[in-house]
Parts: sequence; structure tokens; C-alpha cells
Amino acid sequence: MTDIGIDEKQSAQVVKILSRVLADEYVLYTKTRGYHWNVTGMQFNDLHKFFEAQYTALEGIVDDVAERARTIGRHALGSLQEMLDNKTLEEDTTKGTDAQHMVRSLLHDHESIIKKLRKDLKACDEKYNDMGTSDYLTGLMETHEKMAWMLRSYLE
Repeated sequence: MTDIGIDEKQSAQVVKILSRVLADEYVLYTKTRGYHWNVTGMQFNDLHKFFEAQYTALEGIVDDVAERARTIGRHALGSLQEMLDNKTLEEDTTKGTDAQHMVRSLLHDHESIIKKLRKDLKACDEKYNDMGTSDYLTGLMETHEKMAWMLRSYLE
């Protein structure tokens, strides 16, 4: 066990949070990548590039969340089934989906993640004595707030 001032029960609870965050980030990454591949219409070029920038950022987030679990001495999810078992976001087919729907769907997912992260970062700090994960989740929340703002701006 890693000796960093977080007991076994606390780190187990933190990794439950991180597992859900990882699974949701992976679903959002996959959805954004699928939208990148399948967007059509007048905004194709702009949205194709925009979605690429977002899925690239999400790919880094996925790696960082998994590594945060390892940092506190726990294992990270490593299979698609584990991701599906731990996710709260819904997947979406890209068949016949219009660009407006794609942007609204991604915005909804980012806002959902933001709301959950607000609760999670507080729990990590106050209940589980893990200020490091709390701080990490604060930065992650800010990243999603910016990504949501960009999506929201597209819809306005």
C-alpha cells in the first residue's frame, strides 16, 4: 500500500470516484471522436477541426485520470467493459446525427461532468483526506467548463 497519508478505506472511495470519472471521460472522448469522423454539412470543416481539438484534449485527460488512480496506489480501469460498467454518460450513435445535435450532446455531457466533479472534489478533500485528488479534480472541472463554454458559444 502507498504510504501518503490516505488510509486504505479513503483511497478505495477516491478510486471509485476516479473510476467513474475515467469511464465518463472515455465515453466523452469516444463520442467526440465519432462526431469528428461523421460530422457533415456547411460547418463540416470548422466542426471537424473543433471536435479534433476537443478529443485530443480528452485523450490526455483520460490518461491523467488513470494515472491519478495509480498515484494513490490503486489500479485504473483498463477494459472497455470496465468503462461501460462505471460510466454515467450515455453513448450516442453518429448515424444520421446532425451537427447541432452533436454540439448539444457534447455540451450536455460536459455540463454533467462539471456538476459531478463539483461534488467529487469536495468529497475527496473533506471526506477522504485527499487534497491532491481534490485539486486535480478542480483543474479538470475548469477544463470542462472551458470546453463547455466553447460548445455553448457555437450554439448561440
